Amino acid sequence: MKKILLILVLFVALNSSAQEINWVSIEEAIELQQKEPRKIIMDFYTNWCGPCKLLDKRTFKNKDVSQFINEHYYAVKFNAEGNDMVNFNGHEFTNPNYDPAKAYRRNSTHQLSRYFGVNAFPTIVFLDENKGLITQVKGFQTPQQLEVYLKLFHSNDYKNLKNQEDANAYFKNFKPEFN
Repeated sequence: MKKILLILVLFVALNSSAQEINWVSIEEAIELQQKEPRKIIMDFYTNWCGPCKLLDKRTFKNKDVSQFINEHYYAVKFNAEGNDMVNFNGHEFTNPNYDPAKAYRRNSTHQLSRYFGVNAFPTIVFLDENKGLITQVKGFQTPQQLEVYLKLFHSNDYKNLKNQEDANAYFKNFKPEFN
């Protein structure tokens, strides 16, 4: 009986801490927006990027982060040097100089990455419900650092920030709740 109880406790603990983000393609996210408008969070990564892997392991696997993103955003993971063909805003984006021999080394930049002005990895891009760019957040973010952006954009509080002083005050007064 004790073994069964121990196994049950371990199963619940592992499943509660291992929540995954529901990643979709940009096309799927836009289709989902038609049914239920939400903002989009896009993770632009590369295969060779150490901080990108750290963002996946330490931040996107955090249960508070993954739960919040799954509830309030459509999440897109995009290889910024990959070979996917993407349709976005009536345009087709590809990576015409992609070299399959460099799949796990530096490769050419995908046209969608250039469209969003992504030039560092990782970069998280936030889009509004109309596919408009809100902002980019460059570099590795801890769960608490990402939390401020997730909540700022989800609540639309960013629309009330008139200048850099307002933004600085918002960030200074923000009290993180994610573990």
